[in-house]
Order: sequence, then C-alpha cells, then structure tokens
Amino acid sequence: MSEAGVAWQRRGSIALVTLDRPERMNALSRALVARFGEIGREVAADEAVRLVIVTGSGDKAFCAGADLKERAAMSQEEVRALLLAYETELGWLETCPVPTLAAINGAALGGGLELALLCDFRIAAQHAVLGLPETSLGVIPGAGGTQRLAKLLGEMRAKELILRAARLTAPEALMLGLVNQLMPKSDSFLHEVMAWAEPILAGAPLAVRAALRAVRGAATRELREGLALERDAYEVCLRSEDRLEALAAFNEKRKPVYQGR
Repeated sequence: MSEAGVAWQRRGSIALVTLDRPERMNALSRALVARFGEIGREVAADEAVRLVIVTGSGDKAFCAGADLKERAAMSQEEVRALLLAYETELGWLETCPVPTLAAINGAALGGGLELALLCDFRIAAQHAVLGLPETSLGVIPGAGGTQRLAKLLGEMRAKELILRAARLTAPEALMLGLVNQLMPKSDSFLHEVMAWAEPILAGAPLAVRAALRAVRGAATRELREGLALERDAYEVCLRSEDRLEALAAFNEKRKPVYQGR
C-alpha cells in the first residue's frame, strides 16, 4: 500500500491513478487528497500521457467518500479546509488537458462519486453501487456533487437522488446516464476498461485535446462562446501535422502514425 493511500504509474500513454486504502474502502483522507494534487501536477508534466484512469484498490470500493473516522476528529475549520482541498487538489481531473476516466471497480459513495463526476467518462463494474448519501449523515455533498449531478442528470433527478440519499446499482446508473458503460466484475476489469479507451488513444492527440476542450466548454458557456471555442479548437487541428497525416493515411489506406504536433 502506498504511504499516502494513492499512487500512480504510466502504462504506455495511460496514467493509472489508484486509490490504495482498501482497509478503509479507499476513503479520502487528508494525506490522500494532498498527494492526489501532487499526482495531478506530475501527470501534467508528463507529455507522454494521453489518458488518465482513476480506480480503486481491490474490488469492494472505488472510493467510499470521506474518511469519517478521520473527519470525526476534525474541527469545523479543518473540515472547511478539507472541502477547499477537494476543489484544489482533486479538481485537476476536470481541467486536465487529456481525457479522464473513472474506472469504478466497486462502491462510489459521497466524495467517491463526486471524484468520479470530475472525470470525462465513468465505467462501472456490474456490482458497483453509486450514490450521494450525505443527507442521511447530516450534511450535503460538499465536493461539487450538487452542481455536477444536476448538470449531468438534470435538476429533478439530482434532487431525487440527493434528497433521498439513494444508492444506485450499476445498471440503474447506466440507465440514468450516470455511467458510460458496465463491465463484468472480474480480474480483467481494468484491462476491459483500457480496451474501451483504445479508440481515444488511437485518435490524433491534438485533435482529441481540442475536441475535449470544445465539448467541455459546451457545458459551461453560452452557445456563442461555445461556438467560438469550437472554432479556436478546430484551428489548432487545422494547423497540425497530424491532420495532414490523417488525410494521407486515409488516401493510402493505412493506419495513421500520429506525432502529436
């Protein structure tokens, strides 16, 4: 187990970030959150990374949310500081220049689901359970869950899930559009997730990044601003060598060899 409860490694062009506190259901301790922020900066500095996958150790939990044992000993000021740290140290998943994917290998509850909501994609194991149960614990989702869930599923559904402290099965989460796809519970879960992501890695790196910026912008900007962002993003692709390589490969009936420039 890693000392801070989270570690990362690069597998080819994938940065694999693993929450590694299985004895605590991979709960978010202060040390884990701080190290997660450091990992974000390390990943950003690695130009070979083209996709980030976040998962949990074991098959019981992706992340069970806040470490309530640790939280019980914290003052109000310490809790406020930790909530701010969630934003500053975990938030890089939402602004990362390459796609981010939550491989939900088990329970994703409270802050665990909020962590997954920061990612561009969510793939869940069939046995996973997802929810924001904070109202049953006397608080509310405090790491952006109220906003991101409403943006993703709509206000009505978000209120239903949050106010009822509902726990969704993985098939229910798929039906609602909370996750992109389900995978069987197996030792090959992570391998299957990586296989799902292969078409992303096969794309032209600059184009994938540009498209990601444009689509993310659609969720946060007015239409005119979003269209301007899309035009700017397309211009980056238009000037790239990879675009010319894609055209040449198409005409020559071969796979393109992208250089990321």
